[in-house]
Amino acid sequence: MFQRIWAMIQKEFIQTLRDRRTLGIQLSLPLLQLILFGYAITTSVSHVPTIVADQSLDAASRAFVQALTASNYFDVVAVAASQAEVSRAIDEGRAQVGVVLPPNFAAHASLGDAEALILVDGSDLFTSQSAYNAATAVAQAHSTRLVLQRLQRSGQVREGANFLPLEALVRILYNPDLKDLWFLVPGLIATLLQMQTVALTAAAVVREREVGTIEQLLVTPIRPGELLIGKIAPNIVIALINMLTILGLGVFWFRVPFQGSFSLFLLLALLYIFSGLGLGLLISTVSQNQRQAQQLNGMIMIVGLMLSGFIFPRSAMPPLIRLVGNAFPLTYFIPIARGIITKGIGFAHLQNEVAALAAYMVVIMLLAIRAFRQRLD
Repeated sequence: MFQRIWAMIQKEFIQTLRDRRTLGIQLSLPLLQLILFGYAITTSVSHVPTIVADQSLDAASRAFVQALTASNYFDVVAVAASQAEVSRAIDEGRAQVGVVLPPNFAAHASLGDAEALILVDGSDLFTSQSAYNAATAVAQAHSTRLVLQRLQRSGQVREGANFLPLEALVRILYNPDLKDLWFLVPGLIATLLQMQTVALTAAAVVREREVGTIEQLLVTPIRPGELLIGKIAPNIVIALINMLTILGLGVFWFRVPFQGSFSLFLLLALLYIFSGLGLGLLISTVSQNQRQAQQLNGMIMIVGLMLSGFIFPRSAMPPLIRLVGNAFPLTYFIPIARGIITKGIGFAHLQNEVAALAAYMVVIMLLAIRAFRQRLD
């Protein structure tokens, strides 16, 4: 009995060592997950991109902005002239927090009635909660510091002034009640679409190769690109049906508001579906068997989910990790889904994401076709 078991063990070890690509994936996946989890997973958001509209430009307003940046929670990435420009920057995703300081900020602070308006992008769960808490805490600490400085200078506070000379009015945009489903549904649609499109297509070509039908297809006049397009056509229909089902369930059953244009969302979702199918085809063509295709698909799903910004904000990730996240279509479609569904913005505010997604689709399709041709050769 032991000899038979030992013989089977030897056989499996030999087979495993021969399939070096699969062995490499199995050994490298835990290390890759640990590195990505260590850098990408964080519930403490810092260095949030912030745009400032300082309409006062005095010492008091500059001191308040300095207090925000000194906290390391906010990074001023741009300045604006009005609240409308701040809102536009948040709509376009160039900033996640906006600070609007009205004229005569120093004079109002000395009278005890200064106000600072802080706008927070409510389409991202962790960013909105962390930015809200951080802005409130920084404003209170800065206001208390002003009171202490005044007491040290004069020994008393001006009669009739409020105890705190500064009040921060923090406003959560798009999701003022911070409802979890409003955060989750747009990202969930994008995530499920990528999971399904990649999974449906990842085993397409390699399955044909394993059962021996790929040779029969090659003797026909069909070209490699035409063959790949034909392989993904049924998956496009399935992905669209599932997307409409999820979206309808979220809007009509869970009452998640759909603020933007449905036709625009459908068009860009189709572009996103093609990108995911192209990625699945590339996996299928570079895999030697269905086992490898499944492992590559699982690795891509985990890494893409962590680095796309669905759960953890990309602004808190190191630049190199964000660069790795650019290799997944989910990274580009999540801002599109949140922008249309939650924010209600149009194509003019999504041009960068749409251009990146379109370029990704073209590149991934060309790579899949080239890899398929090399495999045929």
